[in-house]
Amino acid sequence: MRHARNNELTDRRSAAAEAKASLLTAYRASKTVAEPSQAARQAERMSLAEAREARRAERERLKYEERTRVETLAAQEKAAIEAAAVAEIEARQSAENARISRVVEDEAARKTERDRRYAARKARQV
Repeated sequence: MRHARNNELTDRRSAAAEAKASLLTAYRASKTVAEPSQAARQAERMSLAEAREARRAERERLKYEERTRVETLAAQEKAAIEAAAVAEIEARQSAENARISRVVEDEAARKTERDRRYAARKARQV
């Protein structure tokens, strides 16, 4: 009693067609049932992608602000160093000028003293 009914080619074909049709019906039914959850998952993915993009944009903005802050600080530091260098050069120059003026004054005082002694000596000789 292997086969109770006669399985001929047409029977097998119709059974295969019925199986395919039932699989297709089951697939369509599961697709329509899963459609709302799929839309929800898609919406969730979109919101996650938007949040990720917003976080990336915020990171980029923070990096840009930090970079500009560092550049500004570097520029201020460079300006301060240059100002200090200019002030030091001016201080050296003024010290040099003061030293030169003291030397010139001392030389003038020596000449004046020499001229006074010369005049006194000439006055004594006369």
